[in-house]
Amino acid sequence: MILLLGGTADTAPLATMLAEAGYEVLVSTATSIPLATGDHPRISRRVGALDRDEFLGLLSAAGIQAVVDAAHPYAEGAHRNARAAAAGAGIPYLSYVRPPVIPSGSDMIPAGSHSEAAELAFSFGKPVLLTTGSRNLASYTAAARQTGLELVVRVLGAPESLTACGEAGIAPGNIVTGRGPFSVDQNVRLIRKFGIGVIVTKDSGAAGGVNAKREAARREGCSLVVVSRPEPPVQDAFADIADLLKVLRAKVLPGG
Repeated sequence: MILLLGGTADTAPLATMLAEAGYEVLVSTATSIPLATGDHPRISRRVGALDRDEFLGLLSAAGIQAVVDAAHPYAEGAHRNARAAAAGAGIPYLSYVRPPVIPSGSDMIPAGSHSEAAELAFSFGKPVLLTTGSRNLASYTAAARQTGLELVVRVLGAPESLTACGEAGIAPGNIVTGRGPFSVDQNVRLIRKFGIGVIVTKDSGAAGGVNAKREAARREGCSLVVVSRPEPPVQDAFADIADLLKVLRAKVLPGG
């Protein structure tokens, strides 16, 4: 059985390809938010975040032969724990790295951290739309209080996301819920509703909606601040699903 760390739109095509190649696939996601995982009979799902020891326990209990990590590019804790657990269990660890969006001009302002992104975003003196999720809110709420500028956040509608926003002191009317990726028109409507002048995003790739945010920002004259990605693994990391499957087959035979 293959343990596939999912949680993004890449989950279903990856799981389906693995299942059609003959592997039993257990999709692991940190939250219970509805997610397409593919409808192949060899695909199953479990829910809940795991630390290293919990990963090790799952690998043993489920008879996992390899880990395919396709969690969100910014899920550093999940990547670290899964990689360490696979090493501890002596099984292969392969990572799917969603291709980043390469800036073609000066319309994307890079930031090396959330604190830097917050400082940049609020330096324009305009309302800020934060689309990086419900973690790392402190830097942005602090900058909003300091500048007196409005902060709007778009997060998943999961209870833990709403709790994090409430604990950070974000007004309920400034919390927008939904699961992306969002279209250009959806982003434009949100920009206009709140008079947004700056969007903060992660580089979640085209599949994660970055290009749609970029186009909406262009149309509405917004600045776009992009939090840089963590460094991906240097070995067994793939931007092409077919390449990943080829290497996996060499390490673990389907049905083995």
